Amino acid sequence: MTDADTVPDRLENRTFDEIGVGDGATLVRTLKREDIDLFALVSGDANPSHIDDDYARASAVGEVVAHGMLSGAMISALLGTRFPGPGTLYVSQALNFHLPVKVGDTLTVRLSCLEKRPERKHLLIACEVANQDGAIVADGQAVVAAPTEKISIERSALPEVTVNDKQRRYEQVLSLADGMAPVRTAVAHPCDTESLKGALLALQEGLIIPVLVGPEAKIRAVAEQLGADLAGCTIVDTEHSVAAAERAVAMARAGEVQALMKGSLHTDELMSAVVDRANGIRTARRISHVFVCDVPRYPRPLLITDAAINIQPDLDAKVSIVQNAIDLAHAIGIPEPRVAILSAVETVNPKIPSTLEAAALCKMADRGQIKGGVLDGPLAFDNAVSPFAARTKGIVSPVAGVADVLVVPDLESGNMLAKQLEYLAGGLLAGVVLGARVPIVLTSRADRAETRSASCAVVKRLVAAQAGGLKS
Repeated sequence: MTDADTVPDRLENRTFDEIGVGDGATLVRTLKREDIDLFALVSGDANPSHIDDDYARASAVGEVVAHGMLSGAMISALLGTRFPGPGTLYVSQALNFHLPVKVGDTLTVRLSCLEKRPERKHLLIACEVANQDGAIVADGQAVVAAPTEKISIERSALPEVTVNDKQRRYEQVLSLADGMAPVRTAVAHPCDTESLKGALLALQEGLIIPVLVGPEAKIRAVAEQLGADLAGCTIVDTEHSVAAAERAVAMARAGEVQALMKGSLHTDELMSAVVDRANGIRTARRISHVFVCDVPRYPRPLLITDAAINIQPDLDAKVSIVQNAIDLAHAIGIPEPRVAILSAVETVNPKIPSTLEAAALCKMADRGQIKGGVLDGPLAFDNAVSPFAARTKGIVSPVAGVADVLVVPDLESGNMLAKQLEYLAGGLLAGVVLGARVPIVLTSRADRAETRSASCAVVKRLVAAQAGGLKS
């Protein structure tokens, strides 16, 4: 929760003798979805009204609501930290609940002493919780044993908690493509369970119309293994993975499909067909890959490029890499992406070539050779994504600490960065190749079906943007 009151560094109580009838305290907090999730986790209360969006949408309220006792917990917090404060013991609590509390509501807790009971040093306290409209959502009375000795203690630091709800984040990525027509997509060699599941899940979610290109017998065998129905899919039979890549690319070249999707073949097999000078689908722009990342600890989508195609791109290649990422950022709703050109340090050093290229890219953006974004670099990773790190190092920049796009020096650093965010930080990654005639869903063969489906949502949004159906 966001506490609108100033939280003191020290907690100081008010003893029984110091409190008079009519004295009280207030606490103001704004409810976030993570607060409800954490309360459900700690309490074990898995009532679907509080945690299941689909169930809640069909309810009378129409959306997820907070547990009633979350308001009670706020009352307890105020009793234990401020009024009376440390040393207070609960005796009883009576509560009446009047209105639902929803995400985004700002709650004001008010406590007021109604009666003092000297024989046991008890206080009868009126408790009231109101929302931002002044409506009472809960009220009641508490009896507490007030402290008799003065206590002033340094406030303990609370542990940091991150809620990692991959399903909800996956649904948020899918929502990028809401209201747009599904994209006819050639899926090259979907001959293992995850690649076929990914295509079928994307079909189920209304993201793509799959054209499964590969050995038909293998595709049907995998479908049978999964118990999956291939209704809604077209199968184009080919002899092997290389032939599947070539046929899928030929379909894109002929305008028969709007996008490509990598199946269980090697990236080199698919990309060799894509960049073939005679029969491929190259354009004047350099082909590059972008990971669209949803990382629990980062407050906005994060694009990482290039971590899959260009091994050691030179300055000319990086111009296209940056522009491709900016164009994708526009397509997913970031109107002026903040682009951090990464290196190991944030100062130009002739001994580190990536710092020189970063400085050159920024100047090229100043001269209009790269359009649509705000560039800064070189920036080290910490001061690209952390406002604290940027301030500590004295960096004044519209990009430092709040980057939307990270441009890595080379494939090795980018691939390691992206996979660390996925496997160690719980990131959800969607992978897309840009710069060809059609966008390409390109994920690792180890990626799950949900990752492939999320990538299809990004491609669907991109296709709609390229067709003029979206405004950045």
